[in-house]
Amino acid sequence: MTRPPLKIRLCGPRGFCAGVDRAIQIVVLAIKKYGAPVYVRHEIVHNRFVVEGLEALGAVFVEELDEIPAEHHGQPVIFSAHGVPKSVPADAEERNLFFLDATCPLVSKVHKQAMRHERLGRHVVLIGHKGHPEVIGTMGQLPPGAVTLVETVGDVDAFEPEDSAALGFVTQTTLSVDDTADVIARLKEKFPDITAPAAESICYATTNRQDAVKQAAPGCDLFVVVGAPNSSNSRRLVEVALKAGAKRSILVQRAHEIDWVQVGDIGVLGLSAGASAPEVVVDEIIEAFQAKFDATIQLAETVRETENFLVNRELRDVELTAADMAFVNGAR
Repeated sequence: MTRPPLKIRLCGPRGFCAGVDRAIQIVVLAIKKYGAPVYVRHEIVHNRFVVEGLEALGAVFVEELDEIPAEHHGQPVIFSAHGVPKSVPADAEERNLFFLDATCPLVSKVHKQAMRHERLGRHVVLIGHKGHPEVIGTMGQLPPGAVTLVETVGDVDAFEPEDSAALGFVTQTTLSVDDTADVIARLKEKFPDITAPAAESICYATTNRQDAVKQAAPGCDLFVVVGAPNSSNSRRLVEVALKAGAKRSILVQRAHEIDWVQVGDIGVLGLSAGASAPEVVVDEIIEAFQAKFDATIQLAETVRETENFLVNRELRDVELTAADMAFVNGAR
């Protein structure tokens, strides 16, 4: 039976950003240096494939530090890329735990921006999604009541601060650039004296992936985003694809989740991956479509990313090989 033709527009950049890559490397290197088990508080990144791969190497994931058995208090505990409230490292020190912080440097930058606002006497407005670990971590850098979280223009309309002349805002790093621009515009309209952060809060990787999707989406019969349902930046890519002109857009974690009946008769497929989605799963998705279609791949690339974030000093004496990371990067 002849396979129908299919053009796959493969976005670039896609998948791992420098912060995610660094966080995974920290866990891998810690296991190499200190041996298993190495504990990780919360998912290191929002991707089950990555988490299960690290578990196979010897990582143990916990939600709270009191889950770490007393006999393992000498083993490292790693804080996730999303960042943690100040209370978490303080708790680790109180328990005499050896911890390594894998917070993305760009999330740490937002923490510093928020703390600077507060230090200069401003009430902090955080644009973000309630309950997201990054938001919890950012709010946890400041005293209770020092931060107000807004998600929408409507939240801004309802916000009535004590002193509208003493406000500063920051944003979660993984938001939709366009949606956030609307919220910021309303903040500036309602509160003309509000102070912006010294530098853009939405990270370069989020912006780059959204830009690539915007370029690839027009004319796509279907746009597939590889990522987890609890990954904020992946879910934003689905929304961006639809707004940019894709007829349909779906989020999948693995190839087996694809409903081929729903895929139906398509001629142009867009494909991208959230910042915590490994390249091996992108390859798996491509192979699944190649098995059913006579597929040709077109690279829809907007920019080349060259950023590289160094791991913690304690781990820089350990060699990281391509084989160490093959479980997420493939044999490349």
